[in-house]
Amino acid sequence: MRAVCAGWPYRMLGSRTDAEDIVQEAWLRWAQVDESTVQHAGAYLSRLVTNLCLDKLRSAAAKREQYVGVWLPEPLLEEDAGWSPGPEVQAEFAHDVSVAFMLALERLLPLERAAFLLHEVFDLDFDEIGRRLERSPAACRQLASRACNHVKADYARREVKEEERERLFRAFSEAVGHFDVEALAKVLTEDAVMLSDGGGKASSVPVPLHGGALIAETFIGFAKLPTSRAWRLEPARINGLPGCLIFNDASGQLVQTIALAPSATEPGRIGALYVQRNPDKLQGVLAALNVTRSGAGSS
Repeated sequence: MRAVCAGWPYRMLGSRTDAEDIVQEAWLRWAQVDESTVQHAGAYLSRLVTNLCLDKLRSAAAKREQYVGVWLPEPLLEEDAGWSPGPEVQAEFAHDVSVAFMLALERLLPLERAAFLLHEVFDLDFDEIGRRLERSPAACRQLASRACNHVKADYARREVKEEERERLFRAFSEAVGHFDVEALAKVLTEDAVMLSDGGGKASSVPVPLHGGALIAETFIGFAKLPTSRAWRLEPARINGLPGCLIFNDASGQLVQTIALAPSATEPGRIGALYVQRNPDKLQGVLAALNVTRSGAGSS
């Protein structure tokens, strides 16, 4: 129940930490409720979580305006059993938390985002959405429709087979490992984009970088720096995308995560790189890795 609840606020907020705080706050409030007065506990908790998310989104809007550099959502690893759903809904979940989808949601107003997710992702009718958002069904239909138009303009959904994921990661890691600018440029599309989130706490490219050739030259340039020579790449599935975790073998530190978005128009090539370097946003990844590895060690 906790994992299901956490997935909803993560979609709303783009923050694993905030999502976990929302779930905890909801359960604390539920503990103070006389359950005999509640007809449907699930619906009550869902409305409570929605309202808490809306409050958090409104307060976060001002903070985002002051955010240093590019903002990206906190990474989610497929290996994190506490967040990933069962295999029967894994493909849908991967789309719903993909970085491009989360960035498209980020451009919506809080109520638009809630109405869109409740209708498109959770398949609720507008009568129920109206009750949750305390708006009329007609108003909620308009919110969701407006949001849908914005999302469709920003996000192209595409199914990616496992073989393509593996091939993209292999080509990317080999090019980086050999400091091969030309090889990396060939893996990227000509109009590829790289977004790097340092949050003002780690060095990063402060603006979106456009063009496969420029991205390849810049990325390999960073990889050649003395401080990067101890980098080690581990494959990972990040927000439903092929990607990698980069560790510094000298310190054992997780330096960054990289999600590789396959091109929607050029199969076999990468259309976007999402680089998360903000140490605050890497804490959830480390926690998931520690749980996964400790579990593997005890089995």
